[in-house]
Amino acid sequence: MKSTLWRIPALFFVAAAVTNLLGHTSLAPDSISELVKPALLPLLALTTLAAAGTTDIKGLKTILLAQLFGCTGDILLIPDGFLPFVCGMLAFLLGHVCYMSVFGGRSWKGLKLSTWIIALIVMAGAVAGLVAAIGIKGAMLAPMAVYGMALMMLIFSALMGVVRIGGRAWWIILCGAVLFTFSDALIATGSFGVLPFTGKRFVIMLTYLAAQSLLAAGFLRLKE
Repeated sequence: MKSTLWRIPALFFVAAAVTNLLGHTSLAPDSISELVKPALLPLLALTTLAAAGTTDIKGLKTILLAQLFGCTGDILLIPDGFLPFVCGMLAFLLGHVCYMSVFGGRSWKGLKLSTWIIALIVMAGAVAGLVAAIGIKGAMLAPMAVYGMALMMLIFSALMGVVRIGGRAWWIILCGAVLFTFSDALIATGSFGVLPFTGKRFVIMLTYLAAQSLLAAGFLRLKE
């Protein structure tokens, strides 16, 4: 029997998300977004845990760990500066590894070596093109390339789920992975001084929150 208790933390998560987004507009003070930001992923984790209920879902603890790393990254990225940026990206990288271990653990089974080779070449090319377009150079080139590959691997995990397993859950996960990549690409363009536009912080948080929510929702549907 499914529990409906998840609706309580979900309501708080939505309220916190809306409050955070309002802080990135002229409708509310900017400080309010930083105030509620640390609570976003813990509330999503509570929602995920409550939605899982008593059902033993393979990978649940790892998904919760990924969300914990997301919370850590959110907090670390609140202050400006090089060190907070690097530490925040490291936290998110660990989160991506957690997501990959859960989704890839399902969708990569029995994958042919030839498919891996083609996929890695395509992913490396996509990362190289993105890094060049953003203009990342120097000491940050290698770390950002590694981070970019982690995002590509997350998309690949979801895509293989869509192609090899099928079902609405994998489409939801794929949308989450793509939105996560889009959000992080916008952060990178801001950090390296390209592609400025009005409302950028709002779009970054909107796509990021949507991505985290979709990854959680897709994961929970995998049990069905």
